[in-house]
Amino acid sequence: MNIQLTGRHLEITPAIRDYATGKFDKIKRHFDNVIDVNIILSVEKLRQKAEATIHISGKDVFVECEDENLYAAIDALVDKLDRQVIKHKEKLSARRHDDSGKHVAVE
Repeated sequence: MNIQLTGRHLEITPAIRDYATGKFDKIKRHFDNVIDVNIILSVEKLRQKAEATIHISGKDVFVECEDENLYAAIDALVDKLDRQVIKHKEKLSARRHDDSGKHVAVE
């Protein structure tokens, strides 16, 4: 999993980099097929904003969160991404193929 961290109007300190990469290990634990992660952290007056795009095999997932605290925004971002990745994983496992090549729902 490649993680690219970018800061807009913000310097990415080693503490922020370690915190963000540590949180994204949670997503990798739930789904191994994460290819790339692009994280953009920005500051706009009193709002801290975190955006992430995850490239999963077959799909791109985009999430953004705003908060007064950057660390809280990263936490909310990871929670939203985790829910979407789990939902994608469940959809993949629900679509099984039988021998004829047609989709069969798992019961």
